[in-house]
Amino acid sequence: MAEEKKRTRRANGESAIYLGKDGRWHARVPMGYKDDGTPYRRHLTRPTRKELVDEVRRLEKQRDEGSARQPGKPWTVAKWLEHWVENIAKPVVSENTYAGYEVAVRVHLVPGIGRHRIDRLEPEHLESLYRRMQSAGSKPGTAHQAHRTVRTALGEAVRRGHAAKNAAALAKPPRMEEDENEVEPYSVDEVQSLLLEVNKRRNSARWMLALALGLRQGETLGLRWSDVDLDSEYLKLRRNRLRPKYEHGCGEAAPCGRKAGYCPARVQVRRETKNTKSRAGRRAVPLPGPLVVMLRSHKEVQARERVAAGNLWTESEYVFTKPLGGPLSPNTDYHDWKRLLEDAGVRDGRLHDARHTAGTVLMLLGVPDRVIDQIMGWEPGGAARMRARYLHVTDPMLKEAARKIERAIWGAPENLAVDKDQDNEG
Repeated sequence: MAEEKKRTRRANGESAIYLGKDGRWHARVPMGYKDDGTPYRRHLTRPTRKELVDEVRRLEKQRDEGSARQPGKPWTVAKWLEHWVENIAKPVVSENTYAGYEVAVRVHLVPGIGRHRIDRLEPEHLESLYRRMQSAGSKPGTAHQAHRTVRTALGEAVRRGHAAKNAAALAKPPRMEEDENEVEPYSVDEVQSLLLEVNKRRNSARWMLALALGLRQGETLGLRWSDVDLDSEYLKLRRNRLRPKYEHGCGEAAPCGRKAGYCPARVQVRRETKNTKSRAGRRAVPLPGPLVVMLRSHKEVQARERVAAGNLWTESEYVFTKPLGGPLSPNTDYHDWKRLLEDAGVRDGRLHDARHTAGTVLMLLGVPDRVIDQIMGWEPGGAARMRARYLHVTDPMLKEAARKIERAIWGAPENLAVDKDQDNEG
């Protein structure tokens, strides 16, 4: 026993294991260095040597892999999420992505699991949170957004050594029920009905860019005349129009009592556009002849509006503007789409359904996948997944497939009739 208690000099980086006076086995595991440069060792104790050796090996493995918790007071989930979203995520993600993260952290994650220590958070804590959120009325998509947010935040915590595992990566995410009827692309007849109606409206080409080429709302509203080459019949997509975000400008001394977006002295705090972040998103898109004609006419109308408005015109270089210039608001654009559907007598749908329609029409026309990916702006690595999501097999396509099978197997309809007559004679 005396020999077991005896400590011997060990090489740097080697753990020290010894039997203490309390009858328990102890270990000092070198884990690196503290912020001030002094060595940092973790102290472990177990009742038996075997248990201690197993724990030492586990900790050494974490240390060597870089996943062990670093020295200092452990983070709570709330403190880490608040630090992560403001200081780590915000500087590097888009405004829209940050807004989604911030809401998930503030509204759902901090109140739901914030008191746990980050190194003691378990998958079951998160799964319980998702169930509580849905029981309280949150949609599965909202719970799924919270799951994606905490998974990303904890992934960063693991990389920095604040937690040994990512509990969210182990947790079962909320099930997203796929509604087969959720997205139904507009038929060619419905698109033609919309075309008749848009020709009566201002900014008519805006809607045909969505229905014919599948441009996203932000891409269309962020389009500038310098991006459009009507002679060569193509346009370049380089930026997205962002949703405005406002803060009060009325001051605390005389608050208006309204939401920031309705404050008479509101201040815009978000930039108008951002550059497209992916290489696939920065793309050239060909313009069909009728769209070139619509855009030429639109440019002439806009020039007349500029002259008529005089000093009231807000110069912006955007292709689609308000009647007095300046960029269109995404919210106003959305409501214009809803009125367009109603006036055209076409069933209600999301503005994004126009993008599904364009992709499906491209597939129906037999456009090669590579060209569809270019027009729609899909990254090569995820293009197959996006095609499965956006390109819909419609009833007419299924019926045409049935007719092709009929012709291939049974031959032409007249041959089918001859075969039936022969069977009857037999």
